[in-house]
Amino acid sequence: MDTIRFAIIGFGNIGRRHAEHIAHNPATRLVAVCDTDPAVANALPPGTPFFTDLASLTAAVPADVLCVCTPNGWHEAHTIAGLEAGMHTVVEKPMAMSVAECDRMIAASLRTGGKIFAVKQNRYNPPVQAVKELVTAHSLGDIYLLQVNCFWNRGDAYYAGSPWRGTKAKDGGCLFTQFSHFVDILYYLNGPIEQCTGVVANYAHRHNTELEDTGSFTMRAHNGAIVSFNFTTCAFRNNMEGSITVFGERGTVKIGGQYLNTIEYSKLDGVLLPEINITAKANDYGLYQGSMSNHDKVIQNVVDVLHHDHAVMTSAEEGRAVVRIIEQMYAGAVVL
Repeated sequence: MDTIRFAIIGFGNIGRRHAEHIAHNPATRLVAVCDTDPAVANALPPGTPFFTDLASLTAAVPADVLCVCTPNGWHEAHTIAGLEAGMHTVVEKPMAMSVAECDRMIAASLRTGGKIFAVKQNRYNPPVQAVKELVTAHSLGDIYLLQVNCFWNRGDAYYAGSPWRGTKAKDGGCLFTQFSHFVDILYYLNGPIEQCTGVVANYAHRHNTELEDTGSFTMRAHNGAIVSFNFTTCAFRNNMEGSITVFGERGTVKIGGQYLNTIEYSKLDGVLLPEINITAKANDYGLYQGSMSNHDKVIQNVVDVLHHDHAVMTSAEEGRAVVRIIEQMYAGAVVL
């Protein structure tokens, strides 16, 4: 089979992570990179064509897949441009900053025949997969309550590192940038949300962001379960916790750690989960850490879909559903 040719637009921390895994997959090859910063050219593998605008890249270099790793506010435009240039697209989280943007992206996908792969790499975490299997098999019975806790740290150096961070136009808020993966796992395990109320506030980042840094929500899921969702980027000095606890009719299970990387608690009726504790797997960016580093599996999913007709792990429609929940949360929030 032909090697799948990848181009990347946006070569910051996450773009470099995509490049690393493209280079290590025998079925894929990086053929071009686009970034507005000309200095990026010095960080590329030798001989990699570099462009400062996407139109020049698409005109000069044939590629099969475009990885969209730009700030949130540009995901729609870059995804549509990639699709219209004849490429499939891998779109970093969040898929976009509104349902309307997602709809235009999906329309472009249908019009061009190109696929959209929404990046939600935490779905691959073994603890998440273990609980997904329980839910799918109805081993927990009816779900009563889910508690989601996202307690991370984002200091001044994080926001100083990129001017788009903390802006309404390009960032959009913690639920888009830091915690969309947790919204995704909530949706992945329990489905859509029907009602939502909450509060948000900016306590420690008023001097360098336009957005909230803390929030707490109570929601009702489509299946009737109550959802408690709490987040902050004010955890002192370090990321503290990223967890989802599911309380069901026939069991309770907590996916915990800092990045949904452990099964911290399980009490199940007739089911025994294996011990799962993954360490040193977070995306480490030096000054801060992000979610679990499963981008190798994201790239492999592209290979499996294009070469072997497998299913897309996170479809555009699912990416849209996550954005929909985030919109519901912000629409239902009182700003303190």
